[in-house]
Amino acid sequence: MNATPEARGAGPGSLPEDLTSFVGRRRLTDTARRFLADSRLVTLTGVGGVGKTRLAVHVARQVHRAFRDGVRFVELADVDDPSLVPTAVAAELRLPEASVRELTAVLVDYLADKQLLIVLDNCEHLLQCCAGLVGDLLRTASGVRVLATSREPMMISGERVLEVEPLPVPSAPVVVSDATMDEYPALRLFQDRASAIVPGFSVNPGNASVVTSVCRRLDGLPLAIELAAAWLRVLSLEQLSARLEDRFRLLKTGEQGAPARHRTLRAAVRWSFDLCSTSERLLWSRLSVFTGEFDLDAAEAVCAGDGLDVFTAMSGLLDKSIIVRCGGGPRASYRMLETIRQYGAERLADTGEAPRLRCTHRDYFLREAERADACSCGPRQGEWVRRLTAERGNLWAALEFCLDEPAQARAGLRMADALWFYWVGCGFVREGAHWLGRALALDPEPSHERVRALWIDGWIAFLRGENATSLVLLRQALELAGELDDEADRIYALQFYAEAEMFVGNLDVAVPMLEQALAGHRASGAWTAPALLIFGQCARPAVLAGDIDLAVALLTECLSICDSLGERWTRSWSEWNLGVAYWTTGALRKAAAHLRSSLRAKQDLVDRLGIPFCVELLGWVAISAGRTDRAAVLFGAADAGWDLIGRPLFGFDTLLRWRRQNRAWCRESLGDAGFAAACRRGALMPQPELVGFALEAEPPEEPAAVVVAPSAAADQALTKRERQVAEMVARGMTNKEIAEHLLIAQRTAESHIENILSKLGFTSRTQIAVWAAHRRRA
Repeated sequence: MNATPEARGAGPGSLPEDLTSFVGRRRLTDTARRFLADSRLVTLTGVGGVGKTRLAVHVARQVHRAFRDGVRFVELADVDDPSLVPTAVAAELRLPEASVRELTAVLVDYLADKQLLIVLDNCEHLLQCCAGLVGDLLRTASGVRVLATSREPMMISGERVLEVEPLPVPSAPVVVSDATMDEYPALRLFQDRASAIVPGFSVNPGNASVVTSVCRRLDGLPLAIELAAAWLRVLSLEQLSARLEDRFRLLKTGEQGAPARHRTLRAAVRWSFDLCSTSERLLWSRLSVFTGEFDLDAAEAVCAGDGLDVFTAMSGLLDKSIIVRCGGGPRASYRMLETIRQYGAERLADTGEAPRLRCTHRDYFLREAERADACSCGPRQGEWVRRLTAERGNLWAALEFCLDEPAQARAGLRMADALWFYWVGCGFVREGAHWLGRALALDPEPSHERVRALWIDGWIAFLRGENATSLVLLRQALELAGELDDEADRIYALQFYAEAEMFVGNLDVAVPMLEQALAGHRASGAWTAPALLIFGQCARPAVLAGDIDLAVALLTECLSICDSLGERWTRSWSEWNLGVAYWTTGALRKAAAHLRSSLRAKQDLVDRLGIPFCVELLGWVAISAGRTDRAAVLFGAADAGWDLIGRPLFGFDTLLRWRRQNRAWCRESLGDAGFAAACRRGALMPQPELVGFALEAEPPEEPAAVVVAPSAAADQALTKRERQVAEMVARGMTNKEIAEHLLIAQRTAESHIENILSKLGFTSRTQIAVWAAHRRRA
């Protein structure tokens, strides 16, 4: 059969007209073209409203010249009867209807000698019939290729499946530029559609954070973004953002010429829901209790019941793009777009099952938290860091359930306690303080859970530099542990209470308490990660007193216990403490080696709390080695890290004084402008680049043994003026400030410092400062 005039050379004329610009998808477009070159059936899959049709049309326009007989677009959304699929294809090909032969046979004969691309749009509700027809055509018409769109693949031989995901959205506000808009096409799409409604609208520094928030809350879903942008006719950007909480009610108008299923967001999602089997709909609604990622074990534990085969139903939802797999790794995990989840939550509310499912969900993640707690001092720390980070949204939802229901407050305390490793080990101390504070307020009755929550909350408070609050909470924990005869938690409360006292300078109070806590932990032999921190806590007063041998002995004992348990988190803190100890003696290579070892472990464990500590101290090492530009970069990076935690260096007075001194010396060396520029460079470094920078260089060799403890001989070697200058160095004064204070020339001040270094055998101002501090205590 010869081609009709309409078909031959038809080009892209059969395709729907583009009324708006096509945004983004460059890489996906290239992949689809490559797939079409290699395979005769390519199926674009994805959730409703993600832009499968727009992408298919865009690709077809680009490749139409490769097909002698052009492109034909077959819309199946309005075809309800599977037997009418051949009719729809024949109608698009403009074949005569009068025929006694089966229509599929007519199509096969007609297409046998054609070079044609058929775009088969919206196959999901007619999947079996589409698969049969496409299979017949591809077997007999070698010049025909099919580009299909569907919520799920056809699952026939030779099919290449390309998943169309939502548009990328930045996870945080970004600096607006052409490069940014190219990297995050969701922002460009919003700008493009909004400017058609509000002439002159653009994403700019003043509105970028709100636009980013809107696009993120809409999951980067093109349909949702286009519907939202249309509301700028009547709402400001801020009003639009505020009203997105009820997105289905807000996003209910659209382009009148669009298919019915795309005129509202609810219609697009309902279209998917209606195509699911009964069991898939039930699982969809039940899975809505999950926030963020979940795995098959969690889905089966929470959603099973009433004869529901969770595994089979999940497979169906995965095929239909209702759930999507997240990344790789040994544990497959899944998620729903928030828009899909909210629709499922509405359906779950209709069934009346929501309270039961939320409780089951809480029970599962409470068990997960307690398992993480049990594994928090062993070789699986890294695995649990990744799991807890992935499950963060579900943990929050479970905690919220506990704290919303008065009868569940005790379970909320248990869960907040059990998550200590996430709060502290991963550096989410602000969130830990939030949840523990709420749980303690809702369950004031004496209990073992309350004792533990009090000392963990007190521990977190001093990690954030809130020493007064810390002492109050830890004192309450000590008193309640005594009332309940809870010896184990009393030792923990004593340990962290002593550290809080040390941090405010009360060493006479802190040291005996630390020794008592260490004896208690040794007697119990129940080494947990928080218990192992006692070695570093006892080593700090030894470092301050110049007893480096005692500090090293304590920390080496801790390393040995950690190695026997396969524990890495506390080990990294012991390495950090060794770095501090060796730095105070001027043993820069040893200090740097321990700090780098600590940083590697903290990077691997994603310890947001610990990373800036290592970066800060490596900056001090760089200063001591005379590498001021490198030090300033590290200082800027460390300061960016402190913003996530609270006060720098736990607010510990001695560490803060050393921090001020090192920055003052660095600024004096580089000048204000040079210091600020280097700090900015460090603050803007992505973490992987920063860690690589911090690890890359060895400090120069230093003298084999430099003693900083005061001695009568050393004291007598210095003149009265040199001892005075040494005290000013210890207070963090720069050469210029020393000269102004003593009414001498700056060069004279510099000469005094050179003489001090020479007489004491030191190599850095840091060693002078430490020596002067030891001299005062002596």
